[in-house]
Amino acid sequence: MSDNLNKPGHLARRFQQVAVAVFHAEVEKAGFDLTPVQYAALTAIKKSPGIDQVTLAALIAYDRTTIMGVIDRLAQKGLVLRRTTERDRRVRELVITDEGRSILQRIEPAVRSAQKIMLRGLNSNEANELVRLLQKTIAAGNELSRAPLRAKTVGKK
Repeated sequence: MSDNLNKPGHLARRFQQVAVAVFHAEVEKAGFDLTPVQYAALTAIKKSPGIDQVTLAALIAYDRTTIMGVIDRLAQKGLVLRRTTERDRRVRELVITDEGRSILQRIEPAVRSAQKIMLRGLNSNEANELVRLLQKTIAAGNELSRAPLRAKTVGKK
């Protein structure tokens, strides 16, 4: 039997576990209640005001069905508003609230700390190389994902 510690799938799963645990720990320690996916969604909504839920899901590579629950929780926390559009009443545009902007600004030091902790044990060159290799590997396998990243969908309606 081969060793799981040499298999990229196992290592990716373990790194994801570490990354999520570290993110939660740092964010909670700073007094915030936000998950990594909620943070990613809020950041994307801030960057693209008026984005719809389907485009948001594609932009952060998240399942289209599950993103609704993420948006529900952000709306319940008062961080995001949903509004219907004149051109299509079925589409809900998302807008970050002032409280959402404030949270993003105040949470940033905890997020930076989490990123640093995730990469501890690596010097800066190694950390940059790991990020570069992860980006390259993810780009090569993007279409194999159940929720592929569709960064170029923003602005297309």
